Amino acid sequence: MRISSYRGPDGAERVGIWQGGQLHRVPGASRLIDLLGDDGSRLRAAEMAAAREPGTDPAAVELLAPVPVPPSIRDFMAFEEHVVTSSVALGQPVDPLWYELPVFYFTNPAAVRGAHADVEIAPGSAALDYEIEVAAVIGRAGADLSPDEAVGHIAGFTLFCDWSNRDLQAAEMRVGLGPAKGKDSASSFGPWLVTTDEFEALASGRAYDVELTGSVNGVTYSSGNLADLYWSFGEMICYASRGTRLVPGDVIASGTVGTGCILELSRVHGADAYPYLGPGDRVRLEGGPLGAVDARIREGRPVIPFRPKQQW
Repeated sequence: MRISSYRGPDGAERVGIWQGGQLHRVPGASRLIDLLGDDGSRLRAAEMAAAREPGTDPAAVELLAPVPVPPSIRDFMAFEEHVVTSSVALGQPVDPLWYELPVFYFTNPAAVRGAHADVEIAPGSAALDYEIEVAAVIGRAGADLSPDEAVGHIAGFTLFCDWSNRDLQAAEMRVGLGPAKGKDSASSFGPWLVTTDEFEALASGRAYDVELTGSVNGVTYSSGNLADLYWSFGEMICYASRGTRLVPGDVIASGTVGTGCILELSRVHGADAYPYLGPGDRVRLEGGPLGAVDARIREGRPVIPFRPKQQW
């Protein structure tokens, strides 16, 4: 089942199920999160109800992120190739702790964008980057879950892009906090949520055989596979739920697939070959059954200083 949140011509937000290339509205549902929270019965009932509704041309609506304002977003760093390549390029060894803990940070739920929405460069930044990821959306609440239990709490998967302003990120992390402001301006995901049953036949490695690719202005930049995860989604969710409670709609993002960002590519192949993003650039990230994030980059707003001569 593929499920999208969208805004119709009247401005109202709705939930739709994809059938035959069209969106079929779920009657009475304005938020996907309201269809979560159980063993999947609500989603199955929604699919049956939507099948009785007329189809809508997706070109006539604005596709939103499947959960437009998630309760929380945890972004992990679960692909070994990205960690190793980035570390070597920076002249640093991989911290052994990475092999012991599936580490993550929290990012900004209020900065979520739909998969086809424009993305602004953050004020004061000259180094906007994309990061190709896959995210699990939590379907049932739970705490202190085992990896096996955690898998049963996933409603589905969605393509995720963590937009990163690398110069802001590098500056603020010198004090030992973050990433924060460098990751604060935008996260895009969608265009739909694919329920977990659709992935059973794709099981491979610690995840699924799903190709993840990225291009800028039609030029291929990135190519990887979700099956290359070092930390499984079950393990990530197990750690995320330790000592706390995950709730329906929480987003668990995988972190960047190998070659899946400009930071990694430019460190290895040079900044001339892989420059950071600028106004007018078009970024397209694809994930097979997960669809595509296709975003135009826009000029950022001017910096409003908080002190005279402030640089950032």
